[in-house]
Amino acid sequence: MPATSARGSATNGRCGRCASGSKPPETRHDFALRTHGAMNQPAAQLRDLLASAESYAARRDWPRAIESYESFLKQRPGDAFAMVQLSYVHSLAGHYRAARDYALRAAALRPTDSKVLPELIARLRTFNEGDAFHDCLARLPPLSRVEIPLLLAFAAQLSYLNEQERAIAFLDEAKSADPDYPPTLLSRSQVLTYLGRFDEAEEDLRRVLARAPEIAQTYWLVSRLRKQTSASNHVDAIRRQLARPGRNPDETALLANALHKELDDLGDYEGAWEALEQSNRAKRSRLSYRAEDSRALVDGLIGLPLPPRGPSFQSFDSERTPIFIVGMHRSGTTLLEQLLDGHSQVRGVGELYDFTSQMRYATDHHCRGVIDATVVERARGIDFGAVGAGYLKGMQWRLGDERCFTDKLPSNFLNAGFICRALPQAKLLHMVRDPVETCFSNLRELFSDANPYSYDQGELADFYRQYRRLMAHWHQACPGRILDVDYAELTREPEAVVRRVAGFCGLAYEPAMLELQQRSRGVATASAVQVRSKVTALERPKWAPYESKLGPLIGALEVV
Repeated sequence: MPATSARGSATNGRCGRCASGSKPPETRHDFALRTHGAMNQPAAQLRDLLASAESYAARRDWPRAIESYESFLKQRPGDAFAMVQLSYVHSLAGHYRAARDYALRAAALRPTDSKVLPELIARLRTFNEGDAFHDCLARLPPLSRVEIPLLLAFAAQLSYLNEQERAIAFLDEAKSADPDYPPTLLSRSQVLTYLGRFDEAEEDLRRVLARAPEIAQTYWLVSRLRKQTSASNHVDAIRRQLARPGRNPDETALLANALHKELDDLGDYEGAWEALEQSNRAKRSRLSYRAEDSRALVDGLIGLPLPPRGPSFQSFDSERTPIFIVGMHRSGTTLLEQLLDGHSQVRGVGELYDFTSQMRYATDHHCRGVIDATVVERARGIDFGAVGAGYLKGMQWRLGDERCFTDKLPSNFLNAGFICRALPQAKLLHMVRDPVETCFSNLRELFSDANPYSYDQGELADFYRQYRRLMAHWHQACPGRILDVDYAELTREPEAVVRRVAGFCGLAYEPAMLELQQRSRGVATASAVQVRSKVTALERPKWAPYESKLGPLIGALEVV
């Protein structure tokens, strides 16, 4: 039985949702008509405009959806709700600048309604508009007066922005209001994991398992917090949940992936492999991916003319040095960032889409993922000086007095040539890891929808080949701009490699760089647990027990 929040009860009214037995729930149309100013048209006509807009959007008829929302907005020119919906529809239509503009216009109205704010702050975070987002944050009442859904919404966006300490404050308040509300506990356990507070995270997950054992995400989260043992594991419980009828592909993927992790910990590699295949089939079934599109994207990037140097930035923050850490996911990028973050002149700021935001703005195209073919084609005519300046300006709110900062989005390897043009002072560190180790680590990781190539051995190997082809091109097109950092060498000889990396970045080596256990900064990546330990080299690769199952992957990678 799904749990409900105490703040959603009829007695205290703090959830902002309609209490059962009082009155019918308010529709989006009713809400939009009730708020933000007087009507210039009869309510029925305005309601019809909203209904038409949503109907067109559901059919992916973006021009008519935009027309309907804009007609509504002409009658209600100060309506933040309509502006937020227009922002969404323009994004879906690929119109980046219009989508961003509507989100900022909505923010300028300073809305306070709990039905508008969650969608608005998600939009602002999408565009990396830190100032506008934090203005919404600053206008909140004391947290003790904020409804639980809004606390959770702000916490989620703060976590996305890698402001984990601020996120946990919102989640602590939500937990104090209702200590057993599963959505709060799940969100809180995730942020606690990012902060390295693993015992507290596990305790929150235990409470969820006791209250709502049917929630698939709980098993996935708890399986990752520690190595499971024969005396303490969740294998039987996960299998029972997998057997429940009516599981959707996302739930199956979560549960089967958790089962894979726990059986792998226990040394049951046959069972672990079967669970991994089940998880990957379920995840892949709901993703749209074509390997030929990745090949065409790399062809387009390689075909772009790239002059050896870009413009100078003497006029804006030329003293600040961005350090981009790129490579395949699961290649050791988080470890390298944590090591650099130990330097007194480096601030680690995590995985960011800020450079992608600047490329989207410059090309006026809202793509899925880091880049797509339209961005590549339109990049031929953009002002890279403006891209670099916009990137540095947008980063300001995240930074302190340090001279350097890291931007650790692995898939920025797709943007490496653009980075070299836009930011001539930037340093690019490319993590290189054994192909089979890298790909197997991707194969067994349950990502968001950002890496759709990673659930099939053939598609994964093909993507890896395109990545290697593109990185070879960047080295040739941008000589001296990119330093390869070998993961195996880093784990065997960390000090020697870190000294080399520091020198490339124009920094003096500092012993504190190797003291990983001293880090308290949030780490919001799949390596959040492992990266808290000291640097160690594995005697046996994780893929070795599965070698007989990995024939398609290993065979395809042998040609790399």
